[in-house]
Amino acid sequence: MNKIQKFLSVVFFIGIFIVLLYLIQNYGIEPLRNKIESMGIWAPFGIFILRGVSIILPALPSSAYSLLAGSLLGFQKGYITIIFSDIVFCQAAFFIARNYGRVPVRNLVGPKAMKKIESFNQNQLEENFFLMTGLLMTGLFDFLSYAIGIGGTRWKIFTPALLISLLISDSILVAVGAGVSQGAGLLLGIALLGMFALATLSGLAKNKMPK
Repeated sequence: MNKIQKFLSVVFFIGIFIVLLYLIQNYGIEPLRNKIESMGIWAPFGIFILRGVSIILPALPSSAYSLLAGSLLGFQKGYITIIFSDIVFCQAAFFIARNYGRVPVRNLVGPKAMKKIESFNQNQLEENFFLMTGLLMTGLFDFLSYAIGIGGTRWKIFTPALLISLLISDSILVAVGAGVSQGAGLLLGIALLGMFALATLSGLAKNKMPK
């Protein structure tokens, strides 16, 4: 399973790079956005699914889809797409772990990723809502959704922490993607400051984890 995940990760990266390179070379960024607009709901839906798969299989890249959404869909539509995908699939990961336990999670993520999930689970995050929220803001939110579910955290505690973390963290990478593609200096500057603040917050949250 672990080898399959690594293979899929490489395929996703190469595939996205080739497709984007081809489209940009043949259409340019503005015509490409117009082409994306003409696809209607299918472009956001494609990114929604790809992002979701990267959450259920945490070995696959997820941050790339936030940048992709911002670049191709613009900030507003990209942000809504990523937020919706994260809420749906993080909840799915949580419910798989909460209701079915370690075995199906291990089968999905592989033994290496399972060790990381277990390491988070040992810290009893359900006892500290603010620590849980801070850690969910990091790029490890997919692993944490599984870990929190395995730990037996109640849905009504996990969901507010997830929503708060996603509303903050998702906006930053989507804004970076939108700012770079649109040449929006102010938007990009705010996003980069947000990334610095988020990195600081994540570091503080990790330092407060019980050993």
